[in-house]
Amino acid sequence: MSELLTDLKNLEIETLKNLKNSKANNTLRAYQSDFRDFSSFCTKNTFSPMPTQPKVIALYITHLSKSSKFSTLKRRIASISVIHKLKGHYLDTKHPIIKENLHGIKRALGSRQKAKKPILINDLKLIIKAIDKEKLRDKALILIGFAGGFRRSELVNINYEDVEFVNEGVKILIKKSKTDQSGEGTIKAIPYFNNYEFCPVLALKSYFNVKFSELKDGKVFDISDKSVALIIKRYAEKAGLDSTKYAGHSLRSGFATTAAEFGAEERNIMAMTGHKTTQMVRRYIHEANLFKNNALNKIKI
Repeated sequence: MSELLTDLKNLEIETLKNLKNSKANNTLRAYQSDFRDFSSFCTKNTFSPMPTQPKVIALYITHLSKSSKFSTLKRRIASISVIHKLKGHYLDTKHPIIKENLHGIKRALGSRQKAKKPILINDLKLIIKAIDKEKLRDKALILIGFAGGFRRSELVNINYEDVEFVNEGVKILIKKSKTDQSGEGTIKAIPYFNNYEFCPVLALKSYFNVKFSELKDGKVFDISDKSVALIIKRYAEKAGLDSTKYAGHSLRSGFATTAAEFGAEERNIMAMTGHKTTQMVRRYIHEANLFKNNALNKIKI
């Protein structure tokens, strides 16, 4: 009997390990941070955070709705649910009291996020021109980030061995990403640009010649994902742009919007960005075509 209990305990431990391994470390940390906020709310109001009840979740998101975006509410619910699963507890996040409360909050607040501006071609040129010539890393980071439609987490995790320069341009292996947690890997192919000043391949080559002149190993950019946003903001401000309107995601959204504006097909944009669903990509295409397909273009005054 004791052997059976031991085996069962080992299975439980292995199961918990598998559940944890199913999420990236950064994602788990985000879940845990969200759950700490929920636990604090529960402590102040004498509720049990683990296991909790749908009614408590409903009260919590009502509390959050006073100062948070709708997307934050949904993320907090997901985080609380995941932490419960990791601890072996079931939580019904589809319970009517949660769903109906969310629906009411959505109608009251609206669910559209106030997104940061995409970096489009003209802005990109201004930003690159604002970078000092000796700042090879920053120029390569911004041009590669834009041309590849990279997420910040993907950019900062590129290693020397992940980059292969070929006749057509450069191939960059993305070992793991937000939509590829199992690590199957994808390759982004970036061709040479006709305009040498703004060519991401040439910028990356110049940086490689300095960064990896001796040691052929390590992270390519060797910075945190938060630093990506700070670098973009710094040069946006230096270029005379409103830096508060840009963030790390501005490179990725800028690529998708620009590609759509120049007529790239939806599936080709998704192949580069790694989007698994069309919802976000179609939003970029819609934004790109706001003036191009505008009915007012037919009106002559």
